[in-house]
Amino acid sequence: MSRIAVIGAGAFGTSLACVARRAGSDAIVWARDAAIADSINAGRGNPVYLPDIRLEPGIAATADMAQALKGADAVLLVVPAQFLRAAAENLAPHLPAGAPVVLCAKGIERGTCALMTDIVAETLPEAPVAVLSGPTFAKEVALGLPTAVTLAASDTALGEKLIGMIGSKAFRPYLSDDPAGAEIGGAVKNVIAIACGIMVGRGLGDNARAATMTRGLAEVVRLGRAMGAHGETLMGLSGIGDLSLTCSGMLSRNLTLGVALGEGRSLEDILGERRSVTEGVATAGSVVELAQRRNVDMPISQAVNRILSEGAGIDATIAEVLARPFRPEFPGD
Repeated sequence: MSRIAVIGAGAFGTSLACVARRAGSDAIVWARDAAIADSINAGRGNPVYLPDIRLEPGIAATADMAQALKGADAVLLVVPAQFLRAAAENLAPHLPAGAPVVLCAKGIERGTCALMTDIVAETLPEAPVAVLSGPTFAKEVALGLPTAVTLAASDTALGEKLIGMIGSKAFRPYLSDDPAGAEIGGAVKNVIAIACGIMVGRGLGDNARAATMTRGLAEVVRLGRAMGAHGETLMGLSGIGDLSLTCSGMLSRNLTLGVALGEGRSLEDILGERRSVTEGVATAGSVVELAQRRNVDMPISQAVNRILSEGAGIDATIAEVLARPFRPEFPGD
């Protein structure tokens, strides 16, 4: 039986521990908050991030990093993107030799514009790495509802081994050899979802949301290609699949944040009410900076960043985007 260490006891980390147990693996969750670990061990679930969800039996939890990693055959790193570097540095002394690290955060590091794989390459240079991404609302994953994801690894044998540890009838990982594509799709879609939410909150209609999502996909593809991603990856689960879910499902933290912004609420007030991290807020600036470095046109992402980081007015920003010159939908590369 494989032993999987899940680093991060938020909603998604806890749900992935359920995934591991359903696949027949042992699962131990590392929680920064000892009270959450105690609740999971006592059979009361995770009352902070997955209230009223009954977890799979047999999941263990601890606030001790060394204990969580002891004997681990694989590590799922499920902390928010902006905290991933610190988490990787903390687990480095305890990581078993040869244990693969699966990156489950969706974001780009602020300041450095580093992808999650870049951070692990710096902090855990000996660890084999894979990326798990795709359309996944944590609550549905925890409940065992059917879910399909991308499991991206440069090493096909590693990817197949990991799929054997976590795959089941209800949780179906599809193998990819394009970690960069899986990462770009997962990161940028959060920014586009905020834009879609603003369309909803402003009452601009379903046409506007569909247009924003579709033109947002064009931004994902342009940046992905500039970063060496495969086009088909961005048309798959970790690209258009994740984008469509996050831009339409009201369990999406990024969509609902955009809705609240569009209704006139302040970013500070919205974030102040939330325990879970809304990844698109921190990622927006990094996406824009990375696009500028690569000379990639991303007007929707730029507009979202201006609203979030520069206090730009929503109506004026939308008007600026709508005033852009007409252009071919598929300009020649």
